Amino acid sequence: MAKAEKSLQKRRAPALTAEAREQQLIALAVDCVEQRMRNGTASAQEYVHFLKLATTKQQLELEKIRNENELLVAKKQALDASKKTEEMYSKAIAAMRSYTGISNGEDDADEIILGID
Repeated sequence: MAKAEKSLQKRRAPALTAEAREQQLIALAVDCVEQRMRNGTASAQEYVHFLKLATTKQQLELEKIRNENELLVAKKQALDASKKTEEMYSKAIAAMRSYTGISNGEDDADEIILGID
């Protein structure tokens, strides 16, 4: 068995999650393609795939996707903060009503004006 084939058959620790297993398989596939490229036996599709990864357009698309993910995270955090603020306002209004002696069911006008359900 050639030295290159032995290096491809290295035993890796078993993956603990499906994501880790996927990453192991990707790494193995990349190693195999790399070896074929070094041997000169890689297909044109394999070369084109890696050439596309190196293009400026691909890098910009990857950056765009990362920025979109950051935006989604920020929107979720803003929504969570808004819910927390709304909850705090509701508790504050309930506390003020209890101080003034107004029960929750007596004054529905405040709830309509303040938009409290």
